[in-house]
Amino acid sequence: MPVVDMSEEDLLLHRVTTPEPDDLDEWWAARLAETTAAATPAVLTPHEPDLYRPLSVYDVEFSGAHGHRVRGWYLRPAGDEPLPVVVTYIGYGGGRGLPAQHTLLPSLGYANFVMDSRAQGGRWSVGATADAGAGTGPEHPGVMTRGISSPEGYYYTRLFLDAARAVDVAAGLPGVDPGRIGVTGGSQGGALALAAAALRPEQVKVCHSDVPFLCDLHRAIRIGGTPPYTEISDFLAQQDALVPAALNTLRYVDCALLARRITAPTLFSVGLMDETCPPSTVYAAYHEVRAPKEITVSPFGKHTTPTSHVETQLRHFRQYL
Repeated sequence: MPVVDMSEEDLLLHRVTTPEPDDLDEWWAARLAETTAAATPAVLTPHEPDLYRPLSVYDVEFSGAHGHRVRGWYLRPAGDEPLPVVVTYIGYGGGRGLPAQHTLLPSLGYANFVMDSRAQGGRWSVGATADAGAGTGPEHPGVMTRGISSPEGYYYTRLFLDAARAVDVAAGLPGVDPGRIGVTGGSQGGALALAAAALRPEQVKVCHSDVPFLCDLHRAIRIGGTPPYTEISDFLAQQDALVPAALNTLRYVDCALLARRITAPTLFSVGLMDETCPPSTVYAAYHEVRAPKEITVSPFGKHTTPTSHVETQLRHFRQYL
């Protein structure tokens, strides 16, 4: 895929190829109910107040999937007035990082809740959350096939539940207006933003998804020629007997299918030379969103966004939050 996987004309016509499970809504409702029932209150600990003033920064521990404890950062401007909050999700291999990496939105008057990604944070930004029951702390990435033989045990089921719970937690943080919640992220973070907006449509009011991962998965694992998708294709090349089960599992975490449930105005970005998340898979998710939507197209973009895209995002947040 040296240039694109489809022509621009075909991208406008492409639709998701992964078949939707008949029980997708009921299946996720059951998982969400179990996770909500297992939740305990979030714990906020002030973090380096002298270093970050006038911002307020908290180290947060909250209940994610199955009640597992997940870490995050909560940053907000000085004061106690209720503010709109943006939940930030992190790309593959990264963790929540340090608060200094997340000061843009608080400097512009938004609260920002940054969710750590369980068992990640060993590659390009630090993490602090284990995949409970499957690990003891942050890890170097390689989670695409963890539990892939069943949707109930799959890693991304847990991570999507964490993402939905992060929205619940953000709504209850001190100094947050629960009627103004946005979600944002790039690559894996873009997938988590789509999943959170789909699984918590009554709470999420705006969704930003940059070069999103985990979309049109039955196509993505066949045409994606670079990691992380090749983690699955290389694995299944050696595990023929698991192919039917794995393909079934992926139907439950395909963000192009979940995107049909999004009710929030949604802003996408896509790079037409992206070999990591092929543009056809991004368009598959974009076309399924039935809420107001926009997409920023970078003709020579790879798995990044143009520098100017951040101002497009800020305008979108101002409009909807």
